[in-house]
Amino acid sequence: MWKKLKPYLISCAIPLAVGGLSALLTAGGTKLYDRIEMPPLSPPALIFPIVWTLLYLLMGISAAGVFLSPDSRDAGAGLTVYAISLIFNFFWTLFFFRAEAFLFSFIWLCLLWFLILLTILLYRRVVPWAAYLQIPYLLWVTFAGYLNLGIYLLN
Repeated sequence: MWKKLKPYLISCAIPLAVGGLSALLTAGGTKLYDRIEMPPLSPPALIFPIVWTLLYLLMGISAAGVFLSPDSRDAGAGLTVYAISLIFNFFWTLFFFRAEAFLFSFIWLCLLWFLILLTILLYRRVVPWAAYLQIPYLLWVTFAGYLNLGIYLLN
């Protein structure tokens, strides 16, 4: 049982650690929302950690499924792009909340969006269900792009 569960636990721990570290480094970042103008449809700040935790878990489950696939060439390409997307995810938080570089953050987020889409396409070749688990991440980053651009334009 442990042998089957271990890759999933490790794979979920990685994005959760990335998200946790970025949250730690941007502690108090939600106070930014109190002093800037937000675009319509902006959710309350409390929603973000809940959604991100769920997305990180889906990302981890998805990555483990690809990692455990016997198709190592395509799996390796997908996992590499996924790892790069985690780096982009991490730095977006710093650019947005710490540097308040809203336009740069939006451009960075567009690159992240492309990396997520590429991850989905690569995962689909290996384990289709793993690709489907990435779709909520892509949708949320699309919404985050709307919010990010709106914040840039309004502030």
